Order: sequence, then structure tokens, then C-alpha cells
Amino acid sequence: MTFSLPFLKKQPCVAVVRLSGAIGMAGRNSMSDASLAPVLEKAFRKGKPAAVALEVNSPGGSPVQSSLIGARIRRLSEELDVPVIAFVEDVAASGGYWLAAAADEIWADDSSVLGSIGVISSGFGAHVFLARQGFERRVHTAGKSKSMLDPFAPEKKEDVARLTGLLNDIHGNFIDHVKARRGDKLDQSAELFTGEVWLARRAQELGLIDGIGHLKPKMQERFGDKVKFRRYGQRKPLWSRLGASLAQDAIAGLEERAAYARFGL
Repeated sequence: MTFSLPFLKKQPCVAVVRLSGAIGMAGRNSMSDASLAPVLEKAFRKGKPAAVALEVNSPGGSPVQSSLIGARIRRLSEELDVPVIAFVEDVAASGGYWLAAAADEIWADDSSVLGSIGVISSGFGAHVFLARQGFERRVHTAGKSKSMLDPFAPEKKEDVARLTGLLNDIHGNFIDHVKARRGDKLDQSAELFTGEVWLARRAQELGLIDGIGHLKPKMQERFGDKVKFRRYGQRKPLWSRLGASLAQDAIAGLEERAAYARFGL
């Protein structure tokens, strides 16, 4: 049983949600809208927080999952009238920056890496290897584009053109999101959407973040020294905590490590 005394002033509370790891990849540490939905719902709704602080540390990943998570953050913020403030740790790049941009403000450490507002698609071509080994590739499709960019067949110009069109459209969605969220804060004369990354001081000059600052002192500065923090994060299922699916997690870990390595981390 709980009760409150009306003459006692309630101390403000900030809900802290950790958004760490790659987005939409396999493995237990990856973020997705489905895995974060209950976390975000609880963070925004429990006890009417003064703000929701996002601890962002992500090299990116799936553009769709980034969009879904970002849209959920915005819906909850607007529905419940709770401001959202992002604090970037090592990196908020690509989809990681998409998540940070869902906040009303973005703060970072001096050495944080931010940006990479672009879209990438990578693969491999093994048709020469197969030919040398005497393998014959047999593919039968209904629909001329069904085998687009088959890694075991020579690359076709029309496939590359089709893929480039898709990437450009996704890039356009990313640009629209950043412009809608950052608005007039952005340096309109700078080339911000080339996929380049910057350290925090330069990102601040470009309008991609609001300044240099860390979560606890910034929230104490805003809500007082007695502000309380309530932390939320993804809960790992029992089977993963017991060590199941080790091979899948190992592969996912290598993929995530490679994603961070692109930014020197």
C-alpha cells in the first residue's frame, strides 16, 4: 500500500532508457521496435516523468527498425507531453543518429562520433570462384527481377540501377526525418547528408546536436540536484541468459563489432 502527503513536494523523476547496440540485426543485444516497445511504454507512462532521457550508443542498422523506434518515441512524447532528451555516448551514426534525432534535444561527449546520414548496401560476388571450382549455378524464377543481385551471378547494370533507386529513396526518408526534427538548427550551407561523420564539437556547429553535456549533471542542472532517475532497458529472455544460441550470438556479435569498427570504435 502506498500513500502520499499533499503538503510534501514530490521530487522530479527522469526516466532513462538505454538504446545501445546495432539496430535490427540478429542476436540478443540488437534493438528492434518489438523489443523496445514495452520498455518505452513503461518509461513514458510510469509515474509521469519530468523527461525521458535516451542513452544512445549505436552504429546504426535497419532503416525500418530505426524509423519504427523513432516514431514510437515521438508518439509517446507528444501523447503524454513528456520531453525527450538524448545523450550520445561513443557513437550515434546512421540509424543511431535517427534514434537520437527523435529526441527534442541531443547532447554528446566531446569525443562522441555522430552523423553518417546515408544508406549503405553491401554484399559479395562469388561467380568467378564458382566457375573456377567447376560449379554450375542454376536459378529459375518467375519474374525477371526476382534474382536481383544474386551473389553467385555476374552483376547486372539494371540491378545496380534498381538498387541505387531504392537506396536513394531510403536516404530521402532519412534526410526528411533529420530536417523535420532539427529544423532551423541545421547549418543550411553545409553538406550534411553525404554519410560523413563528425566529432561532437563540429556536429554542434553544424546543428546536428545541441551541445556538449552528460546525462546526470545536465538533468540536475535542469530539474535540480534532488532529481531522481529511473532506469529502463531491454530484458533478455531466460534462454539467452542461460547461454543458448551461442553460435548465433557470436556471429551477431562479430557483425555488431564490425559496425562499430567503421567509426574507429
